[in-house]
Amino acid sequence: MNSPFRAIQVSDHVWWVGAIDWDLADFHGYSTPRGSTYNAFLIDAETVTLIDTVKTEYVDELMARISSFIHPERIDLVVSNHSEPDHTSGLAEVIRLTNPKRVVASKAGVKALAAHYSLPVEVEAVGEGQTIDLGGGLDLVFHETRMAHWPDSMMCTLGAERVLFSNDIFGLHLAGGERFDGAVDPAVLLQEATAYYANIFWPVSPAVAGVLKKIDALPRPPAVIAPDHGPVWRDSPGTILDLYRGWVEGKTVNKAVVVYDTMWGSTAKLAHAAAEGLIAGGMGVKLLPLSKSPRSEIAAELLEASALLVGTSNLNGRMLPRLADVLTYLGGLKPKSRPMKGAVFGSHGWADKASRQVREWLEAMQVELVADPLSVNYVPDREALNAARKLGKQVAQEASVARSR
Repeated sequence: MNSPFRAIQVSDHVWWVGAIDWDLADFHGYSTPRGSTYNAFLIDAETVTLIDTVKTEYVDELMARISSFIHPERIDLVVSNHSEPDHTSGLAEVIRLTNPKRVVASKAGVKALAAHYSLPVEVEAVGEGQTIDLGGGLDLVFHETRMAHWPDSMMCTLGAERVLFSNDIFGLHLAGGERFDGAVDPAVLLQEATAYYANIFWPVSPAVAGVLKKIDALPRPPAVIAPDHGPVWRDSPGTILDLYRGWVEGKTVNKAVVVYDTMWGSTAKLAHAAAEGLIAGGMGVKLLPLSKSPRSEIAAELLEASALLVGTSNLNGRMLPRLADVLTYLGGLKPKSRPMKGAVFGSHGWADKASRQVREWLEAMQVELVADPLSVNYVPDREALNAARKLGKQVAQEASVARSR
């Protein structure tokens, strides 16, 4: 065996044959400092089955892992659970190298694959509840999960071994040699799972609720959840299910996120004073200056927060560009799905328009502002800083009342 890449056993008949992307740092605007994996799974049955593929540049790694276990031409069936290119851009090459008898996807997946690629075979549509007999008592059952997070998304279960191949849902971006959740630091798992949900699945939370209902309706709960990114949930699959249930329900904690950008430090001073008021009001605080806080980190911190305070100075009659970027991004995540208190603050010179713009953005996100924007001319004096502290304390008090209802 000449290749360094090996298949890793997941269950009696399932093997991980994916690829590790150690270098990934950005996933279409979502900061991924720990890299990622593109998971693919081989079912060693009478009908040898490959669940999902990888990005085109990782096909060699995928094929090497498959070859460490079986000859690739033994693959009879290829399943595409999701057409996004990080899982399908290598599909055409994999088909050419394995020559499977069948390739299947959801009905929407068939259309999406045709729109993306010129594949060398016809892709067959499978529907909700459809079963493929793999032989030897192993059945693969398909479950449509439309809009979780693409229209074509589906998952499938290997019932005899209670393995759920979930595609993107329940994943996280984390490169590493640890293939299973029990081998990963729990704090890292929580941090990356939170970031993943906030940046990918938060906007489609109603669809996620539907997925959870389908899982609850299975004859038996999954013993293994095998997503397309990150570690396989084999030691404690209930952990990720419980996290998703809390996020879908809009669970919040006693925490405020303070996001701000500043030109000469005046807005930063107001942000620090507002943080002191939040603390005095008994609230946890996460202070996130845009000079060092990527938008995806802000989204992750905001996922369970019960308050959002936003500060900016003025540039050419507008909010600072980095803040406009962040608010555009957060607005797309639809945080209005959960109640949140908020406030706007900042410094201006000869014209104050930025605070009004920020207010409009927050109101569109259905953040309930506790007061009019606090806007200070040039450098805040002691009175202005005390006003910022008072604003922070007011947010903490009103958020506390809202959470107690």
